[in-house]
Amino acid sequence: MAVAASREISDGDVVFVGIGLPNLAVNLALRTHAPNAQLVYESGVYGSRPNRLPISIGDPCLVTGSLQVLPMSETFCYFLQGGRIDVGFLGAAQIDRFGNLNTTVIGDYHAPKVRLPGSGGAAEISWLAKRTIVLLPQKRSKFPEKLDFRTSVGHYEGGGSREALGARRGGPTRVITNLGVYGFEPTTREMILEQLHPGVTLAEARSEVSWPLRVKEPVVTTSPPDESILRLLRETLDPKGIYLGTTS
Repeated sequence: MAVAASREISDGDVVFVGIGLPNLAVNLALRTHAPNAQLVYESGVYGSRPNRLPISIGDPCLVTGSLQVLPMSETFCYFLQGGRIDVGFLGAAQIDRFGNLNTTVIGDYHAPKVRLPGSGGAAEISWLAKRTIVLLPQKRSKFPEKLDFRTSVGHYEGGGSREALGARRGGPTRVITNLGVYGFEPTTREMILEQLHPGVTLAEARSEVSWPLRVKEPVVTTSPPDESILRLLRETLDPKGIYLGTTS
């Protein structure tokens, strides 16, 4: 997932980075094919060049050598609202076929099974970044026919509905899971399977989605990382396996 996500970053992109696998993916891109990408962290750091993988958005290594440090409110105002974020990374507890995200509750809002952290900055990122990339494990419960709560708007109800709400840009362009990589059909804006990771079958991917999954033919196999990338991930970026765990 981290490698597939890193490939979505182009050199020079301004990237709103989250903690977790997005953090790993962006720092991998920075050290390989996108050395001029600018990393923006929610804590107010722009142009960060961490010499090790930060463990939170408040990690001091984000500030040393960065281009700018701002209050959080100004970071959202100048960079997100100002249209200067090319890519925003998001996670979610649930995602629907149009890329809308739930990070608020599982179950009924007033009597939830699980109360989640809420939006944080996700709603603003999903609305204002030029494009967003969503990373999450693929399970049927996480890909429901209907979200328990819509925290962040993706392509809303599909077609031109996002633009009809007043969105000037953006929306999800990629969903990356432990099973494959998804894009969005240009007209309907519905999620569509484009890549399967090595060893994953189409039946497996279909079984972990609650709606009839659309597939872009031919489905290609995600290119595996070479030895140098694996070494960089395992020995330099995440030697303690904080992010990689067993799902890299």
